Parts: sequence; structure tokens; C-alpha cells
Amino acid sequence: MIPMPGRDTPVWNDSELLECVMVVPEAPNVKTFSFRPPSGATFVYRAGQFVTLDLPVPGGNVQRTYTLSSSPVSNAYISVTVKAQPDSQGTRWMLDELKPGMRLKAFGPAGLFHLPPSPDGKYLFVSAGSGVTPMMSMAQTLFERGEDPDICFIQCAHRPVDLIFRQKLEYMASRVTGLQLHFVVKQSDPYEVWTGYRGQLNQLMLGLMCNDYLDRDVFCCGPEGFMDAVREILNALGYDMDRYHQESFQAPAETKAELTEFDDVVPQEDTQAQIVFANSGVSAWCTETDTVLAVAKDAGLNIPSGCTFGVCGTCKVKKLAGDVHMVHSGGISEDDVEAGYILACCSNPIGTLEVEV
Repeated sequence: MIPMPGRDTPVWNDSELLECVMVVPEAPNVKTFSFRPPSGATFVYRAGQFVTLDLPVPGGNVQRTYTLSSSPVSNAYISVTVKAQPDSQGTRWMLDELKPGMRLKAFGPAGLFHLPPSPDGKYLFVSAGSGVTPMMSMAQTLFERGEDPDICFIQCAHRPVDLIFRQKLEYMASRVTGLQLHFVVKQSDPYEVWTGYRGQLNQLMLGLMCNDYLDRDVFCCGPEGFMDAVREILNALGYDMDRYHQESFQAPAETKAELTEFDDVVPQEDTQAQIVFANSGVSAWCTETDTVLAVAKDAGLNIPSGCTFGVCGTCKVKKLAGDVHMVHSGGISEDDVEAGYILACCSNPIGTLEVEV
């Protein structure tokens, strides 16, 4: 449960300015800013919620929304961890100009992306880039409850140097047995040894990192394309998406009416499809949950294959017409996909599909 202040301790509300009391660099173009109210009031919020800061940038104030990276268990202060993008205005001002002692107008906390009131379950946290901030708040909250948590924590970044909170997370994981950390980077840092995962998060990685993912509540945050890919992976693996929660770098939802309705394509077992193998003059009826590779084999056709998990790329074939739902594990390049190629082992036909086989 979130701690409540004592009867004589005031609770902060957004009528009082917040004073910046600490600035900590975390990664390239990333800093954590901690705030306290001058009155000594405490904060009440849930792990994963956000605040909106009024920033006095040149040319006029702008309002920017940031997820809280601090834990509500420590309710004497709040922290936001911000990353400046190339076109950032408000965040760039914070990184360059905001110093301890300066005061800002703030609104909130608010948001529906947060832990439940009694967070006693099993969790899978998946994040990329600065999307790790709500996951840090949630993980720290579970860590500070005084019980051994049950968290599989997956963080993705471009390079190891971009892994925000890495040292803090490793410290927490060294003090409890139930916080399992997994880092995924696209490339190593020069002259540094990296022994973790490389590449893009995929089904195989997820199974290796967290083999009981079906039993966990999933919280995900990162760029929209990253979250789309995570949902595709989970849908393909048969995960109960009613237990999936995600935050966005866009304006976070404050009410249930603002929650995102996902329009994900999910192959259906009871929906008929057809595959036309153009070079062989063969066509076959199937369902959307059948793969192109399986239908080809049942039709007596041979498509060379290896791993059958979308990793090796052996079963790459040309799509001539129609649509597929493909969730691969890195075995095909974006250039090949744009050129019309698919991996037969992990492609499901949607409607009528024609392939060069």
C-alpha cells in the first residue's frame, strides 16, 4: 500500500511551487531532477504516475509531462528522469538550465499507468530508452516494501551507456532474490566488454529471460514502435492481453476514456485463409493461425527451413500478393521486408496470400 502522511503532515498539491533540490546525470542527455515543496509537505501518488512541469523556456513557458521515477514509499520528494531528443525544447532547457534552488510550477500527480493498490503479484517490466522511468518507480516501490518482489525486468537501449538506472537496478537486484535483470542493446560501446543480449527484443529472448511470462502482469513503456513490437510478440505467444498495460511517450492517459484502444492484428483460429503457391500451381485452404511453412509442407511442397523460430532466415520467400502477419526473431532485414519477402515459418496468411514457391 502507498504510505499516507500523518495527521499533522500536509500533503502537497499543485498550488505550491516545487523546489529543485538535486540533479543527477544518468546517461548521455539524461538527468534525474529531484523536487521538494518548501513547506515540507509530502507526496501521495502511485508508482508509474506522472507530473506536468511548467518550464520557463525562452520565448514563453511550455508545459511538459514526465513520469515520476521515484518511489511513493519515500514520499518526502519526487524525481523525474528526463531525456532530451534532438528537437527537445522543454527537456533541453531542464538539462541545460535547471539547477538546485530553482522553483517550478507543477501539476499532478496523475495517470492510470501504475501498480495496483496491493501489488503482490508477479510482474514483467519491459522498457526501452527513457521508458524505463515508470518501471524504475514500480521496481523501487516493490523493493522498498520490505518483501522479496517477483519481477522480471527487461530494459532495452541502443548501447550499454544508454541503460538508465543500470547501477541502481543492479544494486537492488543484489539485495533481493526476486528481481531478475535482463539488458538488451543493439550494439556494444567501443573498447568495452558486453556479455548481455544484443539485437532487438524477440520471442526467443523473452522465453530465455522469462519463461513464465504467461503467469505475469506485463507493464511496458517505450517508443510507440517498440511497444507495438512487444504486443505482437505477446499476441503471437498466446498471452492474455487483458493483463497487459502500457504507457506512451505521448500524452499519458488521465481517465479510462483516454486509454488507448489497440488495433492489433491477431490471427484467428476460426478465420479461413488461402495460400497460392504460384510457381507450383498449387493452392491450399487453411486458417489464419497456420504458418506458410506448415501449409506448404502439408501440400507436399518443400520450403527450406532451419530454426522455425524466425531466427535463421532459411525459409525466406517472396510474397507476390496479399497480407501476412509476421512476428520474427531477427531473421529478416527491414530492406527484405520492404522488398516483399517474408519468413515462411513465422508468417500467418490474412485472407488470400500468393507466394513465389
